[in-house]
Amino acid sequence: MLSRTDGYVRAMRQLPITTGMASGIDTLLDRTVVLGYTVIGPAVRRRLPTWPDDPRPGSMAGKVSVVTGATSGLGRATAEGLADLGGTVILAVRDTDKGARVLREIAATRPLATLEVRRCDVADLDDVRRFAAELAAELGDRSLDVLVHNAGAMPPERTESPQGHEMAMALHVLGPVLMTDLLKPQLRGGRVIFVTSGGMYTQRLRDDDPEYLKGEYKPATSYARSKRAQVELLPTLQRQWAFEGVDVHATHPGWADTPGVTESLPTFNKVMGPLLRDAAGGADTTVWLAATQPTPTGGRLWHDRHPRPTQILKKTRTGEAEREHLWTWVVEQLGLD
Repeated sequence: MLSRTDGYVRAMRQLPITTGMASGIDTLLDRTVVLGYTVIGPAVRRRLPTWPDDPRPGSMAGKVSVVTGATSGLGRATAEGLADLGGTVILAVRDTDKGARVLREIAATRPLATLEVRRCDVADLDDVRRFAAELAAELGDRSLDVLVHNAGAMPPERTESPQGHEMAMALHVLGPVLMTDLLKPQLRGGRVIFVTSGGMYTQRLRDDDPEYLKGEYKPATSYARSKRAQVELLPTLQRQWAFEGVDVHATHPGWADTPGVTESLPTFNKVMGPLLRDAAGGADTTVWLAATQPTPTGGRLWHDRHPRPTQILKKTRTGEAEREHLWTWVVEQLGLD
């Protein structure tokens, strides 16, 4: 299958591709899913004239980034990518011993990288408050330039956070929103990036049941619902945080070979293995969004360095009333102004 992919790429190199043709090819890749989400997607898109330039070397020098869930997979790859661009990267992790080991491993291959480890359980709202307060104090007059909400999990059964919230919603929505809101003073002029999932396309927004209290609990459904909630809140969060000079984005990595996929979706990983992107390939757009200039327009979902639609299937379409209902619930749970 990989040799066939190489054949597609070689064939494209022979074609005189216009910008209009490139846009059509890119859209076709996206809608077919398998072609766009696997290694085929970037292999083809990088040869198109519409592929954006890489961030310039050293573009993150003097800048500070926080990456949650940075001990493996996409989070670690994101931290490495930002470090490669000269930035100071704070690994926000639940297990600081594991975080310290990962820091040493990254530093061994990047001796000039500036890396720090901080403890934070993003699903625990009290711990998020502690983390944000300590980080704000440590930063002092320095700004926080990038905040990447990457921490994720797919609990095998319905689990609740310390505050009694369904775990996926606590980890993917409530914790990240609270963390960003608390760090708004440090994030002025900065970028916030939610790492979501293409799996959210299969689910509609469940503003009527954000805690997954109704029906039979299914791990993949819970995960996709919370990721759908992230994406549906993008326009609202952009409006809320733009007043503070903060731009919010979301990326989805396509299908990447990460420990999370191996553990949660072993059959999928086994079947699709040869076509899965590596972690760096899945994190590419997140790193690009963090560093590219000028700052991309906020409030949008990105994949392979281009904005993507947030809804494709008719059954998942969301109205403004549903979004506002969910936002009201989030505000109430977090006690936001």
